[in-house]
Amino acid sequence: MSTIRLTMAQALLRFLDQQYVSVDGQETKFVRGVMGIFGHGNVTGLGEALERSAGDLTYIQGKNEQGMVHAAAAYAKQQNRRQIYACTTSIGPGALNMVTAAATATVNRIPVLLLPGDNFASRQPDPVLQQLEVVSDYTVSATDPFKSVSKYWDRIVRPEQLMSAAVQAMRVLTDPAETGAVTLALPQDVQAEAYDYPEAFFDKKVHYLDRRPPAREAVNRAVACMVGKQRPLIIAGGGVLYADATKELMEFAAAFGIPVAETQAGKSSLPWNHPLNVGAIGVTGALAANVLAKQADLIIGVGTRYSDFTTASKSAFANPKVQFININVSGFDSSKLSGISITADAKEALSALKDALTAQRYVSGYETGYIGSLKAEWDGEVDRLYNAECEEGFAQTRALGVINQTIDPSAVIVCAAGSLPGDLHRLWRSSEPKTYHMEYGFSCMGYEVSGAFGAALAEPNREVYAVVGDGSYLMLHSEMVTSLQEGRKFTVLLFDNHGFQCIHNLQRGHGSDGFGNEFRYREAASGKLTGEYMPINFAAHARSLGLKAYKASTPEELKEALLKAKEETVTTLIEIPVVPGTNTQGYESWWQVGVPEVSESEKVIAAHEEMKKNIQAARPI
Repeated sequence: MSTIRLTMAQALLRFLDQQYVSVDGQETKFVRGVMGIFGHGNVTGLGEALERSAGDLTYIQGKNEQGMVHAAAAYAKQQNRRQIYACTTSIGPGALNMVTAAATATVNRIPVLLLPGDNFASRQPDPVLQQLEVVSDYTVSATDPFKSVSKYWDRIVRPEQLMSAAVQAMRVLTDPAETGAVTLALPQDVQAEAYDYPEAFFDKKVHYLDRRPPAREAVNRAVACMVGKQRPLIIAGGGVLYADATKELMEFAAAFGIPVAETQAGKSSLPWNHPLNVGAIGVTGALAANVLAKQADLIIGVGTRYSDFTTASKSAFANPKVQFININVSGFDSSKLSGISITADAKEALSALKDALTAQRYVSGYETGYIGSLKAEWDGEVDRLYNAECEEGFAQTRALGVINQTIDPSAVIVCAAGSLPGDLHRLWRSSEPKTYHMEYGFSCMGYEVSGAFGAALAEPNREVYAVVGDGSYLMLHSEMVTSLQEGRKFTVLLFDNHGFQCIHNLQRGHGSDGFGNEFRYREAASGKLTGEYMPINFAAHARSLGLKAYKASTPEELKEALLKAKEETVTTLIEIPVVPGTNTQGYESWWQVGVPEVSESEKVIAAHEEMKKNIQAARPI
């Protein structure tokens, strides 16, 4: 067997450079490149290997470890999980900064490969700078926390271990059901150690992502369940988009007259104006979808993991006879809510179920015009909110209306946390698939700007917009600088409402007077954070980093700024001051949060009693 002598880091890069995926006969290079921030734990190992690499891996210099992993995850999400970036850091704080983003990727079933540096395997310079010393277990290091947020974790303490670890890493990263963060912890001395690797280890490897067909028996069980069901409702999740099953979903719904509601991850599966698209479902849902969910005698979940926001804490489905059919490539998700499980690719399953139901001459029992009337009522509500006036200033829903009506239908919006995801899920009118990019599995503050950079890397021919509140922006915005460095423009739409107003609203909605969530000065007299709002010039901050920036306080100014931003060639920020509390809420939905049973406030006690009533009405499992 012929071999080649390489360091472990060199071998890892050569291996990654030869990984490909094939879907429906289309072959794609799987690892596009490496995002990294160097330190003593990786610069002379993986960093040296990257510098001298003769391969085709692009290196992107991150500015924050969490931010660059968010960017990598957003890139993979926008690419339908068919191409990824790996991310490398030093040991200690550099590695730990990736943990939050690793969890975000895993919760959302997005593949990211993490390559943090680790302690010296030899332990000769013990303890090395930034080493975490656990005296009760000296094998524990700062990379161990990745175990709880990774779908596969390994530590390479000998260079030859790379071969088995790399194969397992690719298995998980390319598995649509099991994918998420994969962590290979790389001790810094082992990165530089050489080994005679078999040349066959570096042969081109194609991972065939064969579509998983449904079992005939599972389809038959689903058909038997559907016979006699009059008010079915489809819930379209992210699996519809990842499987490229939007066409099949549209044909399935139309064939049997079944309305379609969308989760945050599934939004844009159908155009907003499709006659059977009844909008968002659940806590952040539209009135039409939530009314239909309460009446439904059958829920057909396609590619959804049924989060508490989708199910309104399991209160959304009020019909005592409701049953569930769950189509999901993951058996873990297809088994939820005691449903009939079809563990299969969404495209394949929808086609098979459509053929079987057609043979049975199935059709839903909705009255003529009923779905259309609910949809028309909701469309009118969106129009009202898009044109809402507010005496105190610019309403958040009005600002979103201006944006939705001004930017291109093909543009991609990216969001994750705060009150904006609720408004976008309810109100945003998506015309094309993959134009609504919401990270709501983890709803991770700080994802928005980094995610927009990742989406811009994936979509060089589309305009990309980060829709972000001031709270999330202040947490993490450093990859704006990376976008300037890489020449990948996106536009930041910064909604300034003076703090964490989403949680402020949640407090007040459950009896609290509101505490600790607004950006106010501390008053000298009371010693509390109840002073004036802190004035922050976000546009000036963006300009100081090299971005173009505008401020828009009226609908007219916002439209003008959007048109100017589109013509800019570098990343641009538009600061949009909005009135706190001018977001949407309600619409036949409920979300369970823990409200105290004991409090000095009568409002809190009343909220607790209301919570107990809602829990009793919700599904227990």
